[in-house]
Amino acid sequence: MKVLVVALCAAALALAPAAVAQKKGQKKGPKHVRPKVERLACRLGTEDQHARIAVELVNGKVNRFAYYSKWKPRTCSMEVERGDAYSSWAETGNTIVVTLIEDKGAFLIDHERNRYHFIFREIDRMRYCGMEGKVSGSLTIFRGKPQCLLEGVMEKGEDMIEIDKTSTQATTPK
Repeated sequence: MKVLVVALCAAALALAPAAVAQKKGQKKGPKHVRPKVERLACRLGTEDQHARIAVELVNGKVNRFAYYSKWKPRTCSMEVERGDAYSSWAETGNTIVVTLIEDKGAFLIDHERNRYHFIFREIDRMRYCGMEGKVSGSLTIFRGKPQCLLEGVMEKGEDMIEIDKTSTQATTPK
């Protein structure tokens, strides 16, 4: 019996270096790669009258965004996140369509390497801003720039202002 145990141990020791060599030659399983998270933000206007957006990118794709505007004393605030209960996201190439629940509007997001162009499509102003009407227009944010480009999102209405996009100064409606 003693001879059998010794023979088995010798055989196991002889095979161990081969098993170790085989393991060394094998590729390791996939490494857990952390997603690259990047945050962009921009603002246009004055302290009392402005629009701003913050965008969170995961591996270069929009994961969530928050839009905020202020027409002192009124404010408007929207936050949308991929996978939330209030929106559905559909992506085709460089374009994302974010549809808000209950037919409250949609966002079309077109992105290129250094810019993200948000098109607001009939967003319900009452739900997000507490005022009548719809938010339509576009806002473009660029990597590495604190300024945004804004078209029509802060349309003037009663008791609202219009932002002069060229000088980033607010003007009162006529």
